[in-house]
Amino acid sequence: MAKKKTKYSFINEVYEGVLKSAEVTRKGEIRIKRAELKTVIENAFVNGAKAAAGGERVRFPVIGALVRKEVKARKSGKGTNPFTGEPMEIKARPATKKPRWSFPRSLKDTFANKRNW
Repeated sequence: MAKKKTKYSFINEVYEGVLKSAEVTRKGEIRIKRAELKTVIENAFVNGAKAAAGGERVRFPVIGALVRKEVKARKSGKGTNPFTGEPMEIKARPATKKPRWSFPRSLKDTFANKRNW
């Protein structure tokens, strides 16, 4: 039976990575090394980017969402240079897939509020 593909979750990946790297001291305190925590977070972002490249919309809490955007092909043609007015040749462009980042409304409002400047 084929493995069912699950939706990528940034929070779950960070949580599982922190659980694996956390150690309990003799006093019962939980310790996590900075380097290991940095590696866990970086790996979560890289895996999120790979999931987004595969066509999935990946949400990162507070900072936004990453998704793949399909860019259509463009034919070559003729145009004019807007600065000099002389004619120029516009190159053809093949269809591509590019990353698209979208910010949440709360973050946009924070930047728009002048009290935060």
